[in-house]
Amino acid sequence: MTKKQKRFAEEYLIDLNATQAAIRAGYKPDTAGAIGSENLKKPEIKSAIDKAMAERSRRTGINQDRILRELARIGFAKITDVVDRKTGEIKDDASDDDLACVQSIKVKPGEFGTEREVKMYDKKSALVEMGKHLGMFSGNSGAVSDDGVVIVNDAPEDG
Repeated sequence: MTKKQKRFAEEYLIDLNATQAAIRAGYKPDTAGAIGSENLKKPEIKSAIDKAMAERSRRTGINQDRILRELARIGFAKITDVVDRKTGEIKDDASDDDLACVQSIKVKPGEFGTEREVKMYDKKSALVEMGKHLGMFSGNSGAVSDDGVVIVNDAPEDG
């Protein structure tokens, strides 16, 4: 690998954006998109990136399994496992998995008592991300838009 290609591989690890990595590595901005794409296809560059990513994953403990477990905690959480319906307080027996789904808690004393707001992380987004990982939304099986609409291509094929 050339010096510039090594720099590209290092820069790519920052944000996984090939165009920006190429620019930061010193390639011309007007050709950076094409060069970045080409660089990712070169075996020696791909190998260097894969090796660095595997090392980073080992070092940080962040891997696909861990991310999927965290998404599952959010996606399968039920607010009733976390919050007492009558008092609005966090349950004493809420598990760590349940508590991991809480994004924020606001407690405001008011004229008519204490107002509590418990905000959970976005359940739908977590489920969609897990579904994408499992390949549920690829091909003609349909895709989920941001507003939750499932788009299905059911047009008959020519033939």
